[in-house]
Amino acid sequence: MAYTDKMLREDALKDTNIIVTGGGSGLGKSMTKYFLELGANVVITSRNLDKLKKTASELSANVDAKCIPLQCDVRHYDQVENMLEKAHETLGTIDVLLNNAAGNFISPTERLSSNAFDTIIDIVLKGTKNCTLALGKHWIDKKETNKRVLNIVTTYAWTGSAYVVPSATAKAGVLAMTRSLAVEWAKYGIRFNAIAPGPFPTKGAWDRLLPGELKDKFDLAKKVPLKRVGDHQELANLAAFLVSDFSAYLNGEVITIDGGEWLKGAGQFNLLDQIPEQMWDMLEEMIKSKKAK
Repeated sequence: MAYTDKMLREDALKDTNIIVTGGGSGLGKSMTKYFLELGANVVITSRNLDKLKKTASELSANVDAKCIPLQCDVRHYDQVENMLEKAHETLGTIDVLLNNAAGNFISPTERLSSNAFDTIIDIVLKGTKNCTLALGKHWIDKKETNKRVLNIVTTYAWTGSAYVVPSATAKAGVLAMTRSLAVEWAKYGIRFNAIAPGPFPTKGAWDRLLPGELKDKFDLAKKVPLKRVGDHQELANLAAFLVSDFSAYLNGEVITIDGGEWLKGAGQFNLLDQIPEQMWDMLEEMIKSKKAK
């Protein structure tokens, strides 16, 4: 067996209906793929419907489970409610919410506009709140039990990290929400857990965070005691376990999967203090050019 192998038995998520925010690409897509292979039906959401449809078609091609694309900007509560209504119409019930939608970019904080800061807070913290509150209220009102919420945080959610302050701030809020509701809503049969991933490369996110030669200059794998980055299947294995009934006694936990990186040095992006001022100007231009495409 290898760490890239699949962990759970094939029917581990049979008859389970899951919503994955930010499910059209990156880690959300990888986790969705494994959920489907384990028998779950999955609603994937994001703002980009074309990307969602392409992903849903790709992932559902060789499985019996359903992958349903539903457009939703999690920053807006009315859109979340509309998405949930459509999800219930299609699947009947929802058993699991995976709050994965996120946004991030690296920048000295003094260079950020108020709107730039708000964008990350709104997607990560407000978006997680919107989905959790809307679906949680439904579960409680309908007296539906054995429900699970899995939140994706970061290893710097409890330490903070320079140069990604909006993300660190938002993820710390999600971490607090996870632990708080694990206690408050346990009486309703709703469990809350979180995963704090270290470096798991995704083309879109890493191109925005470390464009061009920066990926080589600031190789995050060098900060990991295991001397490698994570494989997407490793994260998918952990996520599948946490949303399955095999983890029925886990509640309020945050599991770090980072090869020991945060223990070696807190603040995943603190090493960016080596970037000179002129390079930040170049970096901003590179990021803007990528977003314009």
